[in-house]
Order: sequence, then structure tokens, then C-alpha cells
Amino acid sequence: MWGICSRTVVGMAKSGGCVRPRHLVRPVSATRVAGRYLSHQRGLPCLPVPPLQQTCERYITALEPIVDAEELMHTKKLLQEFQKPGGLGERLQKGLQKRACNTDNWLSEWWVQLAYLDYRMPVVVHSSPGLVLPRMDFNDKLGQIRFAARLTAGVLDFKTMIDNETLPVEYMGGKPLCMNQYYEVLSSCRIPGLKRDSIVNHAKSSPPPKHITVAHNFQFFQLDVYNSDGTPLTEDQICDQLERICSASQEGNVEPVGILTTQHRDSWGKAYLELIKDKTNKESVTAIQKSIFTLCLDGSVPQVTNEMYRSRAAVQMLHGGGSQWNSGNRWFDKTLQFIIGEDGTCGANYEHAPAEGPPIVALIDHVVEYTRKPETARSPSASLPMPPKLHFNITPEIQTNIEEAKRSMDTLAQDLDMKVIVFGHFGKNVPKAHKMSPDAFIQVALQLAFYRMHQRCCATYESASLRMYRLGRTDTIRSASSASASFVKAFDDPSKQNTEKVDLMEKAVKAHRSYTNMAISGQAIDRHLLGLKMQAIEEKLSVPAIFKDSAYTKALHYRLSTSQVPSKTDCVMCFGPVVPDGYGVCYNPMNDHINFALSSFSSCKETSAAHLAQAVEDALMDMRAVLQETPRAKL
Repeated sequence: MWGICSRTVVGMAKSGGCVRPRHLVRPVSATRVAGRYLSHQRGLPCLPVPPLQQTCERYITALEPIVDAEELMHTKKLLQEFQKPGGLGERLQKGLQKRACNTDNWLSEWWVQLAYLDYRMPVVVHSSPGLVLPRMDFNDKLGQIRFAARLTAGVLDFKTMIDNETLPVEYMGGKPLCMNQYYEVLSSCRIPGLKRDSIVNHAKSSPPPKHITVAHNFQFFQLDVYNSDGTPLTEDQICDQLERICSASQEGNVEPVGILTTQHRDSWGKAYLELIKDKTNKESVTAIQKSIFTLCLDGSVPQVTNEMYRSRAAVQMLHGGGSQWNSGNRWFDKTLQFIIGEDGTCGANYEHAPAEGPPIVALIDHVVEYTRKPETARSPSASLPMPPKLHFNITPEIQTNIEEAKRSMDTLAQDLDMKVIVFGHFGKNVPKAHKMSPDAFIQVALQLAFYRMHQRCCATYESASLRMYRLGRTDTIRSASSASASFVKAFDDPSKQNTEKVDLMEKAVKAHRSYTNMAISGQAIDRHLLGLKMQAIEEKLSVPAIFKDSAYTKALHYRLSTSQVPSKTDCVMCFGPVVPDGYGVCYNPMNDHINFALSSFSSCKETSAAHLAQAVEDALMDMRAVLQETPRAKL
């Protein structure tokens, strides 16, 4: 999820070939005006609009390893027509440059709308990632509650930095990054709509929310975590309140209203309108939406072997295991949910629309560090009012919706094949020793693994951060290149010498590194092409032929959807495949090992998360062996 930056000058910002006044900076809440946040954001360059010819040339290059020669020739003709002087491409490019002059980021609004709010598949598995933390050293209800209290205190500690605008600015390659996503993850929630969803952020309301939502045994409670004077509750006070919530929510015949949030978005949009017709239900839903975050105290889960533990933990973070386990003990529309099981399983799930993985991981790194501080002696605390339970009145129609959501969720849970592995043979250390980018090395290994399994190259998505630009989100690193295709086809060819294999490996790694640098500099192809298509729609023009082309469909069919999400904590993020016959691959490279989470759908007979996991292990080992067996001439 990771540059030629536009130059910024005092009072003005340069973007997409035009200079615009600073007063066009997106308005932010009154609490942030004149703060460090705003002055930092103003100093960031705006996302550039790449040259049209450059994108068209790079698009052809990106298609070479994944389409046949005839299709490629057809696409070249379409692109020649599209780029004709005074033609449609030139008109759309000018429109896009004009948009760049009048917005903080020509892409961000379109991207959130198209990638998330217009997307109608369930957010569960299909969109929202899970994050698995190392197993904690407790295995009972009291340990669960104590850890949950400490984690909550850690989040509030991080929130203080957000509220006071004292978060340290992050840098990449010496350049400051946009910090906006940190201000979007707390007190925010997705709201289902009939055709398009929306996001509400209550952190900007006055007064801001003072409570979290606690889910236990499918019941929801509103827990105020600040005293009347604005100071946060102590860990002991939070612990006492969580104990009271657990006592008040013993298992019973409770309808898991939260499971409605796992539905297809159109179904949930209709069910949502039915649910909030009732005044009590609306108040309860609003309390959840406004809360700083949701804390899910999970019930028991199926026992598995130590080897299977991480994969089962990933499933709990991603979807909760189905209706009979913890899928109803969630509110999946909530931007941030922390999940803690009685057996020491813990992690998070986040709704993807407001933020990418790195800001979430930074928050979690802080929280994990906070939980490792030595415990202070319990001090007597003043008694607090009982946290109110959020009540729901279940009509027959809502009951029907809940039953339908249970069935759909169980089908999806059974279909998802998840495999988490710790590749323990080496980590970042080996590629670095050979002067190779660890991320590029892992991506080339993924190409080799996929090729060995499926005897072809496929469109591959790796997330690249655009946070060097104001309100920047992501672009695509296309990991399947002509260089990676040459490497994977030669690697198992017995007629090839090791020296040639190493040479091809180095070229593939360099090609990936080069594309990565291009992407984080705002010069990749995918968001630019999307922008040109959106500009045509905006201008009510017919969609250009290049976007109706079979090659474009193939280019967007990502059988490998991947992301590197590094962290200080020994954790791993996980997500589902983005196409029915694809894989989701997330990895966290540590110095001497690599954490992988791989997913596929069981309903596709061609794919298997376990087989890909083995193929990735083999590819990494084989690539290292060839490097070690092939002494390079010292320069």
C-alpha cells in the first residue's frame, strides 16, 4: 500500500499543469483550523495528471504478459484512435487537468465512490480487511476483559495525539505523507443506501462522541470512556465497566442484529430502512454509528491445532466464523472494530472506505506497545453509571432479514478458504543481502508460484500509496511484467543456466521496483485510465472504446490481489480474493521471517489457498537457492 512531487510555492499549489489559490483547500472541521494538521496538509503537492501518451504506452507494456498478440494489436489500434490530435482522448485529458485545478485531489472523491460506496457486494470478505495480532497470554473471561480494557486505554492514548494534532508526520523517501486518513477512522461509520452507501464522520461534530460500542453475546452496549471533565477513564474503570457489561449480557435467546451488516449492500440498504423505522432501533443504530470504535468481546470458537490457529484467527477477524460463532457479534459498517476472544485471539476488522492499511497498522502498533507496559496497581475508582444496553425491537420482517443474512453469511464463510503461514526460512534479510528490494523479491516469487500452479501469467494488483499527495489513496503496481514473465518461464527450464536465471530474476525485481517508484510518484496507469473514463461519464460522452475492449476487462481481472502491509508488531492483515477465480495475498515482511495470509474461494476448483501457500514457500526457497549457488562477479 505504498515520486516526482509537484512543486509547492508559498500561497499557491501546482497541480496537473495549473496553479491554483490556496483557498481551494478542502475545508476541515473547526477543531482543526489553524492547527498543525491543516498547515501540514497545505504544504503537500496535489496529485498530478500523467501525460496521456505516457499512460497509453505504459498500458500496452502492462498488457503484454497477460493478453495474446491479436488482442494486443487490436488494443494498439484503439489507443491510436483515442490519442489522435483533437480527438476524444485529448478532450478528456484537458477535462481531467481542469478538474485537477479545481479540487484538492482529482481522484479521491471518485475513488471512494467507485471502489467502495458504489460497490454492492458485502463488505465482509469482499472489501473489509482483517488484522491478526500475535496470540495474547490469557485464556479466560477475566483475562479477556483486562486485556480489552488495556487495549481501549491504548486507543484513547492514540486518539489524544489525533485530537491534539501531535501525531508525528510520516515520511516516505524523505517526503512527508498526507495524514488525513488518521482523522477519518475514529467515530466514523458507513451508512447503507439503496444504490450507494455513504460515510459519516462524527469526530467532526460538536461535541464529539465520548463513547465506544461494546458487543458481547450479540448484544450492544454504549460505554462512555471519558469523564465529565473530559479526562479518559482509567484502565481499572474501563475494566469494571466491561465486567458489568459481560454480566448483563449472559447468553440467551438474542437476535444477532449485527449480522445484518454482513449482507449484500442492496439487501442491507432495504433492511436498514425497515430497521430504523422504529424509534428505539434508530437510537441504538445511531449510538453505534457515532461511537469512537466498536469493541467485540467474542464468545468461544472451534478448537484447532497450533498449526491451524493463525488461519482460524484470521477467519474470526475477517468474518467471525459464521452465524453460529461470532459473525453476529460485529457491526461491519463501523470503520474500526477491535476483536478479542477468550482464548487470547485478538485483532481488528476495518471498513475500507475511509482508510488504507498503513494508518490502521500504525494505530495498532501504538496500541500493542501500550498494552505491553507493566501493569499499574489497581486503584479504587469512583462508581460509574451502568453502561446502557442498546435495545432493538424485532418485527417479523426484520426477523426474516436476520435469517436471510445468517444463511448468506454462512454460505460465504464456508466458501472462503484462508491460509495464514509464517515463512520462517528468511525475511527481508536475504533480498537485502543480494541488494534487492524485499517487496519486489516477494512479488516476483508470487509470480513464480502462480505460474507454476496455473501455467500462465495473470493480471496482478499490488497496492501503492499515493500519500505523498494531498488526500492521496492508492494506485496499482502491476506486478506481472514482461520481465517477470521471462523469469518465470525460464526458471524451471532445465536448458537454462543458473547465471541466466539470476540475471532474469534481477531484471524482474528491478522492473517491479521501477513500476513501484512510478506508482508512488503518481505516474502509474490505472487511476489515470479510470479518471479518463469518469471524465467521459461526467461530460455525458459515450464511454471510449478502449474501456469496452476485452483487453481492458482482462487487465482488471486481478487473479492475484496483493498488498504488503509492514508493521512493527508481528501481525498480518488478511482479505478475500477480488474475483471468483482469484487469490487475496497480504504479507508482512519482518527481518528474518515473512507473515503471509492467503485466501481463495472453495467454490472455484482451480484455486486453493493452501496450494498457493506451498507454492510461495517453494518459490522463495528456490529463488534463494539459485542466488546462493550462483556467485556473482564482484564489481
